[in-house]
Amino acid sequence: MAGSTASGQSEVLDKVIQTDAAINPGNSGGPLLNLSGKVIGVNVAVAQGSQSFGFALPVYSIKSVIDSVKATGKIIRPYIGIRYATVTADLKERNDLSVDYGIIVQRGATQNELAVIPGSPADKVGIVENDIILEIDGKKLENDVNFASIIRAHKVGDTVNLKVLSKGMTKTVTVKLEQAPEN
Repeated sequence: MAGSTASGQSEVLDKVIQTDAAINPGNSGGPLLNLSGKVIGVNVAVAQGSQSFGFALPVYSIKSVIDSVKATGKIIRPYIGIRYATVTADLKERNDLSVDYGIIVQRGATQNELAVIPGSPADKVGIVENDIILEIDGKKLENDVNFASIIRAHKVGDTVNLKVLSKGMTKTVTVKLEQAPEN
C-alpha cells in the first residue's frame, strides 16, 4: 500500500489494516479499536485523494516498539544506515541496470541526504551508493518481500546477511544492526 507522509512524500506501507476511520495529519498515531474496545492497530495513513480509506499498522507489527518503550522509555529501532529505491523494470530500463529486482542504494533529494550514512553499519561493511541489495537473509527482494519490514523485525545487535551487486560483482556481507539515531 502506498501512502504519503505529512510532508507529502510517498511511502510504502505493508501488512496494514484498511479502515474507514477518519485519519488526518493531526490524529495519525492514534489507536484503532475493535467493537470490544481493544486496540488492534495504530492509525498511520490515508489514501491520497480518498475521503474514507485509512490504514493502520496491526498491533503485532509494532510489538517491538511497545516493548522498547516499556523497557527504556523510548523507541529503539535497528537500522543499517542507507537510503534506497526499489528496483523495478522501469528503473532497470531507464538506468541500464543488470537486474530488475532488489533495492538500489541512492542519495535523497538534497545534498544532505547521503546514500550511506557515515559510520553506519552499512558503511562499516563497505556498502556504497549505487550498490544493489538483491537479498536479505536469503530472501530475494522482490514483490512482497519488504526490506524495511525485515530490518524492523530484528533487534539491535542482530546480524543480517545481504547479497549485494556492487560494480558488476556479487558479494555477501554480514551486517550487525545498530540502534537508529534519534533524529
